[in-house]
Amino acid sequence: MTTGPLNLITDVPGLLVGNAEDARLKSGVTVVTSEAPFSTAVHVMGGAPGTRETDLLAPENLVEQVDALVLSGGSAFGLDAATGVMNALRQAGRGFQVADQNIPIVPAAIMIDMMNGGDKAWTESPYPALGAAAWENASAEFEIGTAGAGTGPLTATLKGGLGSASVRLSGGGTVGAIVVVNPIGHVTVADGPHFWAAPFEIGDEFGGLGPAGQVLPPDLPVTKVTDRGATAIGAVATDIDLTKAQLKRMAIAAHDGIARSIYPSHTPFDGDLLFACSIGTRSATGTPAEAIELGHAAANCVARAVARGVFAATPAAGDVMPTWREKFGGGV
Repeated sequence: MTTGPLNLITDVPGLLVGNAEDARLKSGVTVVTSEAPFSTAVHVMGGAPGTRETDLLAPENLVEQVDALVLSGGSAFGLDAATGVMNALRQAGRGFQVADQNIPIVPAAIMIDMMNGGDKAWTESPYPALGAAAWENASAEFEIGTAGAGTGPLTATLKGGLGSASVRLSGGGTVGAIVVVNPIGHVTVADGPHFWAAPFEIGDEFGGLGPAGQVLPPDLPVTKVTDRGATAIGAVATDIDLTKAQLKRMAIAAHDGIARSIYPSHTPFDGDLLFACSIGTRSATGTPAEAIELGHAAANCVARAVARGVFAATPAAGDVMPTWREKFGGGV
């Protein structure tokens, strides 16, 4: 398998991603959008999700397409980021037509980054402004690691981040993933540098270390469960034209990527959630083989995105955990 030219979710033609962050706050927002509305579904596997407008993504519900997706820090406060994105979209004339009004459709998911050393003593929520800024910054190229919603995440032992990856399909289509990595669990094996996602790495996109040469004992690993702040949230996308029902199945399969790259995952304290999106510029074949390949590619892209997000994280003043490079790679 080969990656797209950027090895980002925006290798799916038409998708755009924007980041906005506040270094003092140690938090931020990431927006996935496009010049035109796109079909989306969602699947939640964690026991502690924080969401907005996700019910409408069910296959049986009315609205077929969305204008943007929001991934945000800030716990429940971060859901306000979608309001900022909606306001910006409305000003741009975007949205679901209701009589003479445009109602932008902006589902959102959040993760908790409230215990990461940032200054959270605001008097007015910063997230609407961060959401609007992230939408304004949307482009095909964007930063991963400590950027956007990846500014404040933590894993069990390392600073988390924003990761993304892509892959070219055998039939010529593309699948991509973007993930905010803030789990209770570990992304590396034991206390070493080897990523759980190593078997799925393409080239040396997160160090090229390969798998660890050991098997963990069956004991439950140390986690950050006492902080009650965890989640892997993100999205997978393709240019193949899929229905909401087909996208739902793709989102379900994509969660395998979280399980392949985070140990443990999908716990009662994680809000693990993945959106699945279709730009719809490439016709689907409708074959069983295509459906299997889409799910397989989405899962592998998610696993790689998780590792890339942590691998790319950079240090900042006041951090409460080291970055992967600080701990294992001699700094940045």
